[in-house]
Amino acid sequence: VPAALIREHGAVSEPVAHAMAEGAVLNSRAQVAVAITGVAGPTGGTPDKPVGMVCFGWSNRLQTRVETRHFKGDRKQVRLQAAEHALRGLLDFLDSAEC
Repeated sequence: VPAALIREHGAVSEPVAHAMAEGAVLNSRAQVAVAITGVAGPTGGTPDKPVGMVCFGWSNRLQTRVETRHFKGDRKQVRLQAAEHALRGLLDFLDSAEC
């Protein structure tokens, strides 16, 4: 991920999740990639990016999709919800993507 992108948008952002997912596909032999960046807590949140905010990216060599979700709970719960959402999102992405 370009440092300038992180400086401009912050590490927890859709542009960074997009770059993470796309970069993983383009720099590996993977056919699809999933990226997650977020604030799981208990600290680190801000008014613009509160604890529980998670950005996701799904990419193949033809397209990339991003999404932001807000989860409730402690650090462990936020991480579990994010992982589950990433996997469900991957299934949806594979169902709808031109692979």
